[in-house]
Amino acid sequence: MADGTELTHVGADGSARMVDVSAKAVTQRIATAQAVLSTTPEVMRLLVAGELPKGEALAVARVAGILGAKQTSSLIPLCHPLPISSAKVDFEPAESSVRIVATVKTTGVTGVEMEALTAASVAALTLYDMIKAVDRGAVIGELLVVAKSGGASGEWSREVPA
Repeated sequence: MADGTELTHVGADGSARMVDVSAKAVTQRIATAQAVLSTTPEVMRLLVAGELPKGEALAVARVAGILGAKQTSSLIPLCHPLPISSAKVDFEPAESSVRIVATVKTTGVTGVEMEALTAASVAALTLYDMIKAVDRGAVIGELLVVAKSGGASGEWSREVPA
């Protein structure tokens, strides 16, 4: 690359490869990611009350997000399978949107940012699936890593607008 760094997931011959993390230190690693599902105020009322035609969407989405975190290495080809010690999915409802916040922890040699992003994504997709009967125009957006800690790069976070 122009800045002198090498691509970590590309071999000398240009082929994709899984990064060798065997020499990295084992540390506690935590990552938090979010996604935002935007819909109508009426759908939000139904969602929060558990009155959607498909049932209690938040509970189903929470379990789906946790399962997504656990399946990340099966979905993202170059992710390492990790021993996840905790996966938590929370919801912050607003008037016409819900912020999905996923936090994943492990003690290992590589971070869990992809697992947190996958958890937030799968939870958001599950919410969309459960509300599409009443709002096909719902939008999933603002998928991003909010914070991470552990490993050589240490702590990192961003300001997220309320």
